[in-house]
Amino acid sequence: MSEIASTLVVRGDNAPDDAPCDLLIEVPHGATAAEDYHALADQMRGTLPSDLVAFFHANTDEGAFETAVAVAYAFVAMCPTRSAQVICCHVPRTLIDCNRRIDVDPAAFVEGGVTAGIPPWVTLPDDLAVLQDRYMRYQAMVREAQDALAPDAGVILLHTYAPRTVDVQVDLGVVASMRAAWAPDVAPKWPLRPEVEVITQDFDGNSWAPTGVIAPLADALESVGLHLDDSTTYKLHPSTMAWDHVQARPGRTLCIEVRRDLVCAPWTPFEASPIDDDGVMRVGGSIAYGVATGWFDFSPDAPAS
Repeated sequence: MSEIASTLVVRGDNAPDDAPCDLLIEVPHGATAAEDYHALADQMRGTLPSDLVAFFHANTDEGAFETAVAVAYAFVAMCPTRSAQVICCHVPRTLIDCNRRIDVDPAAFVEGGVTAGIPPWVTLPDDLAVLQDRYMRYQAMVREAQDALAPDAGVILLHTYAPRTVDVQVDLGVVASMRAAWAPDVAPKWPLRPEVEVITQDFDGNSWAPTGVIAPLADALESVGLHLDDSTTYKLHPSTMAWDHVQARPGRTLCIEVRRDLVCAPWTPFEASPIDDDGVMRVGGSIAYGVATGWFDFSPDAPAS
């Protein structure tokens, strides 16, 4: 497995082998195994907070890769002449976040309500050089995949987030703070996040919602007992790479957050969580239906092409 990312291409039964992909699903926080964390953390020369792997598990997108794969397969089943590609990042966001710009003023992350691209425990120049190299190599892979897409292709940025919004400072004491926040008698007091959320609005009130996708996505989720929210927890902000992707392909880019307890059984904050295959299929199939209907004129009543 690559230290940077893994890729998967799924083609429909009637899709040409050499045709460019019609759907790209990027999982920028796809490093979810402890091995992903230790493979890079063990190379760091600087001192990391004790038990930082616990924060890694609490803050990484478990179930996102599995859901992305489910989306890809469901999409080509609905659109058998089409192809989909999944890119899953293996660089742990606990050390450098591949969904952030790392060339902006750190105050931008506070303004955007997101964690920083480079966390406060990474300070040594040698460590920064190693991490920035992996970051740049990952961004190059994503750009290459985007450049190779079909002209009418769509892009999904797929994430999972923790079930609740906890107010924790990401500083050198983050592990103790996170453990306190998720204590059994404290966790239920934090606000429950939406089951599935699209991030389409920026801080100026502009909507970057992709044409035709949101309504069928909401309907598909509703049919399996799930509700879709829009920009409730997060908004699009220029400090994130998601902003760049939306600007590069307006109307054909969708950022989605899925609550982790829907795709993990159960989700636990400080260790690896088992994947809920049924939950993954339920959410992944709904996302595929939304993009296939909105971007590619899929109709469940039409004969397969």
